Order: sequence, then C-alpha cells, then structure tokens
Amino acid sequence: MAGNTVDFLDVGPIERVTGVVRLPGSKSISNRVLLLAALAKGVTTVRDVLSSDDTAVMLDSLRKLGVTVEQSGNAVNITGSAGRFPVTAAELFLGNAGTAYRPLAAVLAILGGDYRLLGVERMYERPIGDLVDALSQCGSCVEYAGRKGYPPLTIRPGNLDALRSGMSLSVRGDVSSQFLTALLMALPLSGSGGQIRVIGELISKPYVDITLNMMRQFGVEATRQDWSSFKVPSASYVSPGEIFVEGDASSASYFLAAGAISGLSGGGPVRVEGVGRGSIQGDVRFVEVLEQMGAQITMGDNWIEATAGVQAKQAGHFAPLVADLNHIPDAAMTAAMVALFASGTSILRNIGSWRVKETDRIAAMSTELRKLGAMVTEGSDYIEISPPVQLRAATIDTYDDHRMAMCFSLAALGGVTIRINDPGCVRKTFPGYFEALASISRA
Repeated sequence: MAGNTVDFLDVGPIERVTGVVRLPGSKSISNRVLLLAALAKGVTTVRDVLSSDDTAVMLDSLRKLGVTVEQSGNAVNITGSAGRFPVTAAELFLGNAGTAYRPLAAVLAILGGDYRLLGVERMYERPIGDLVDALSQCGSCVEYAGRKGYPPLTIRPGNLDALRSGMSLSVRGDVSSQFLTALLMALPLSGSGGQIRVIGELISKPYVDITLNMMRQFGVEATRQDWSSFKVPSASYVSPGEIFVEGDASSASYFLAAGAISGLSGGGPVRVEGVGRGSIQGDVRFVEVLEQMGAQITMGDNWIEATAGVQAKQAGHFAPLVADLNHIPDAAMTAAMVALFASGTSILRNIGSWRVKETDRIAAMSTELRKLGAMVTEGSDYIEISPPVQLRAATIDTYDDHRMAMCFSLAALGGVTIRINDPGCVRKTFPGYFEALASISRA
C-alpha cells in the first residue's frame, strides 16, 4: 500500500464468470452532455451521469466558469449559461481527459476570454495542434504554453469577426475525432454557424455521431455530407429539460468478452444492462467482433448477453480475428485480449489512434501481451497477436491507462493469476470495475 492507494491487485485465476452487470454511464456521452447543458438556455437534469475522474474535471471546470452545478446521487442539475460563461478568466485543470480538454478548448477559444488549460504530463504528450490550427482560421487566439502542437494552452481574446460572419473551417480527421467534435460543439456559439471540412480520413466516426446526436437533443441540427463536410446552423443550445446517459458501451466490452471466453469452458453467459440494440454508441458494434470470432450474442433494447457459440465451445477456442477496427478503437483493445483465446494469429488493423491515447496503446499492449506468452508484431497502425499454448501468470503495468487495467484482467480467465499494477487508474471511467468483475467471478 502507498497511503490510501493500492499499488497492485491480484486477479484470478477465474474459473468462470456468469451473471449480470449494471454499467456505469458512458464517458463520451456524459462529458458531451455536461458541456452542452452548461452552454444551453435553461436547467438540465442529467441522469445516470458517469462518476469518474474524467467527469469530475469537467464538472469542476464548469463550476470555475461560473456555471451552477448541483449533484444528487447519479443526477446532476445544471443551470445553463445561455451560450456565455459568466467567468471570462480562469485556470482549469483537466487531468488526462480528452473528452473535456478538446471541446472546452474550442468553446473557450470561440467565446473569447483569458484562460489557461492545464493537465497531467501525459496530456502534454497528446497532440492538439490540428485543433489549434483550425481555431486560428477563425481568428481565435490560442497559444502553446509549452511545446508547440501540445497542451498546455493559453487562450486569449481573439478577432472573431470572420467567424461571426460565417465561414468554412478545415481540420484533419486522421489523428483524433475529438478535434472535429470540439469544433462542432463550439461553432454554434459564434452566432452564425459555418462549415467544417475534414482533411483526410475521419477516424472513429461513431464518436462523431454521438456528438451530432447530443447536439440535436439540445436543439442544434448539424448536418454532414458523407464524412468530409459538416454544416452547423446558426442556432442556440436549449435545454431538453431531462436527459439520460446510456451505459458505457466501451465498458460493456470487458464483461461481454468475459462471458464469451468463459463460455468456452462451460461458464457464462454474462449480461450487461444499460446498453442494447438501440444504443447511439459505436462501441456496441464490438458484439459483431465477438460474433465473428464465434461468440453467441443476444440483445434487447437495454441489455446485451454473451457466451461462447456452439462451434467455439466444441473446439475450445475462438476463430482468429482479422479486421479493420478503426470504428471502435477503445473496444478494439478488448478484442486483443479475446485474441489470446483464439486458434491462431489475429490482426487488428487501422488502429493508429491508439498511439495518441492515454498511453501509446500499441506499444503498451505489445509489451504486456508478451508477458503472457503471446507472440506480438506491432506496426504504426496495426498489431498481430499469436496466442501461446498456455497463458503465463504475469505482472501487468498499466501506464496510468484505465483500459490497460480492465483489458488485462480478462487474462485471469486463462487459469492464471494476473497482477495489475496501479489498479486505481480505472477511476478515469469505471471506479467500480474490479468489484463488478468480482461479482460475476467464480474461483
């Protein structure tokens, strides 16, 4: 132990899993909704909001910007600022929360004011230059307080006359979809709307769909032409009154994978509640990956259940996966763990965005998978995984990355003990993850 922080947690061996898990709210939806509610006219009650490090820094920042925020359990009441934050000079600490840092940077740059946006050291290694370049096209004043192209940022009043008369912005789409999300959410605040042109391939398209859906619920209907151009109208955000946050589809992937893996040896099924066939989240398509590998999936409107399919049970393993997973980059990490229980080499392609996440996930996954005995080849935007005959017990480094901790806990289903270093990093999106896993585990 180090103070109140647990240095490591031993997981497993887990003989089987079965049961039901109620999911926490989606991080992607939670932080979008909280910001939109703060910018809207009227009071919004946000229910089932995620309680985590990432939402905590967003809520703290909104309070510092003068927004009235009242919390009661998993509900948050936000009195919107009608498009103008009361506080026009502030220093905000945003941790390593990309879903808070990028949209707030764009919103504050377009509104104008004197702001300093800080974060943890890893945030200062995550590129933001493409967003800053796009904002500079409309006359905003965003300065790098450290290394060019990276946070921290200083925002000062700019000359936004060009933006307010309506204009076209361009932004690269092949590094992070959060840059486009940030511009989409911020542009209505100019009072004139405008057009955003995407340069190159837009990655993680389902996350942009979430943004468009949330904006629509707050009264702003942005439209797209294919995925190359987006038109944002001149409109104000208006509170919908009450809004519910879906369960987190990325978090669902761990439990669905666990149910499928356990099903190979007679365990399962595992059901997750809070997300289902009507989900607006792209990561719900992780079930297609599981089905492709040989899992059996059942879905309802608000739940999904997974176990191994008949052929996979008979064979005792899954089929290898060869797939482009650009559309589900977070859940793709879970697919890498299921690949450990496949009959041959799996290839996960078009996942270059892993390089600029909470850690360099391609490098981190490669290093830690090898500890388990897997043979791994990594490229700039892909990873190849050949499973060992028998998994090895291992101590897994998590790189202050919540998804590394949650993913590698699944290796305990291979009959080995997995030591997870710094298990507390799951606070970022799922503070109760290990308790939820234990609740469905049978030793």
